[in-house]
Amino acid sequence: MALKFLRRWPWSQLPEPPDPQSFRPASILLASEGGRIPAEAVEFAIQLSRESKAPVLVFMIARIWGSAFGLPHPSLMPTRREWQVQRELVAEAVDHLKRRGVDASGKVVSSRNAARRILAESKRRGPDDAIVMAAPPPRHWMIANFFWEQEPYRVRRLAESPVYLVVEGQPAALNRSASAATDGMDGLAFARPISEK
Repeated sequence: MALKFLRRWPWSQLPEPPDPQSFRPASILLASEGGRIPAEAVEFAIQLSRESKAPVLVFMIARIWGSAFGLPHPSLMPTRREWQVQRELVAEAVDHLKRRGVDASGKVVSSRNAARRILAESKRRGPDDAIVMAAPPPRHWMIANFFWEQEPYRVRRLAESPVYLVVEGQPAALNRSASAATDGMDGLAFARPISEK
């Protein structure tokens, strides 16, 4: 049996996701590594689900601090207050989706590796799933792994399902022109509202 090596190096060029105007996902994973999901990302998920009536799962990570090689300690786990904040952020996004007529639900899980946990949830949901995440502007691949906020790019690089990144302050959509301005980031997918031409 042939071995399947998915994966892409941090500097490799990534295949672009399907055109959101024509793509019909079976379900949508609107994910966050722990921050508030901006309205632009929620709106993108709404538009992506419009034709296929795909349900949206708002998936939030409550961060476990420390590394996988360290000893587990209760002080590294999310506090009760942190869990509550994450639940409120999920409820806010779910309410927004439901007000727009989208079948939406929410889930909060803890992890010290947000990208891996998001990818596991996407794999569990199946290959016809699409992932939507908000992302800050990309950093060079040589330093990106040092920043928790760069988790959406790790998801984009490792996911088998299409990933759409709604990038802060980046109007270009789903082409290389946006990423060409950033050294070492060719092939990343950027999103803008589907209604824009």
